[in-house]
Amino acid sequence: MERRKFIQNAGMLGVAPLLSPAFSSTSIPPSVNIRHFWLDYLQKLSAPILTTLANNQLKEKMPVEAKEVSLVKDRAKYTHLEAFGRLLAGITPWLGLTQLNPAETQLQEKYFALVLKGIENTTNPSAKDYMNWGDEGGQPLVDASFFAYGLIRCPKIWAALSAPVRQNVITCLLKTRKIKPPENNWLLFAAMIEAFFISINEPHDIARIDYAINQHQKWYKGDGIYGDGSEFHWDYYNSFVIHPYLYDVLKIVVPKDAQYGSVYKKVLEHNARYAVIQERLIGADGSYPAIGRSITYRTGAFHHLANMVLTKRLPMQLKSALVRCALTAVINKFIENKAMFDDKGWPRIGLYGHQPALAEGYISTGSLYLCSAILLPLGLPEADPFWGDADEDWTAVKLMKGNNLPADHAL
Repeated sequence: MERRKFIQNAGMLGVAPLLSPAFSSTSIPPSVNIRHFWLDYLQKLSAPILTTLANNQLKEKMPVEAKEVSLVKDRAKYTHLEAFGRLLAGITPWLGLTQLNPAETQLQEKYFALVLKGIENTTNPSAKDYMNWGDEGGQPLVDASFFAYGLIRCPKIWAALSAPVRQNVITCLLKTRKIKPPENNWLLFAAMIEAFFISINEPHDIARIDYAINQHQKWYKGDGIYGDGSEFHWDYYNSFVIHPYLYDVLKIVVPKDAQYGSVYKKVLEHNARYAVIQERLIGADGSYPAIGRSITYRTGAFHHLANMVLTKRLPMQLKSALVRCALTAVINKFIENKAMFDDKGWPRIGLYGHQPALAEGYISTGSLYLCSAILLPLGLPEADPFWGDADEDWTAVKLMKGNNLPADHAL
């Protein structure tokens, strides 16, 4: 890992380092330096959304970019919930972490307070930033689901909300029940919202969970890969949605109903295999194959691998330090291009820089915040081996150095 290059790119993020100097001090262990690099990325993604939303100004301040200007009016109906829900899904494990150092605690407390105010504004029908939770179109199901996923990943947030705000959240999420998901990964969005209701002891619709789980078992294609519906597609939806959603929904459901135990066991096997595949997709320079739709979610392509780190389920052949180095390289690769963000810190459509032609018609500025999913390991404390163990080359680097590695084999 070329730490000097990471250090340079951290400065490009345009945010104050957590500690000063964050990357040059020899008194700070190298693993902690990399954690600061990740936290700089978190701040770059979070600050524009959370500060404007807390001030009831997100709709006023956030630009709405789409593939074509003609699509902006339609995507503006959904983009703000996309931004907030997807960001929460990535950063809430860190917001729930305890026993941080004083500097990181101060940063966490700041963002935690902003998130609470943001939730209040997004769910209050009288607020300027009240969002579309299902009043128009089907897209709200997706991002209400990411929002619910964020709350599942940090129960501390739900505990900190006032009773009126909690009721507003429940009312907003219930709006999504009238949205019938198509026969693809969208079934899992409906399931996650119901899993959230289970987690807070609210009435839930088990049929939406049961159907999503059963259909995905039918759509399993082998070697850790699911179809997105009955067909297989070469894209990153197994990571964007399918693997992490199946795992976390089942983790909530299994203790309530043992009949899901055998399915859960299979899902864990598939999770492990797909984690191995994901690590091998990361090139020696941190890039990865630009295959399939939604490629503009950038670092969100490794939602699954990041979730496996967070949940301590990496397979034995993937050491946590190796995965840390690989994921750090991915983050570094895409932020090195200054065109990823506009001059006010909002992300722009693209993979490496600004490339709006890469987008699908459903992509807008808010959609891009799925990139925050790579940040899930920040939910592990500094003392965890993921942060503390010595650097280790990932598979692509080892192979390009000529290491004689064992062959990879299908599940």
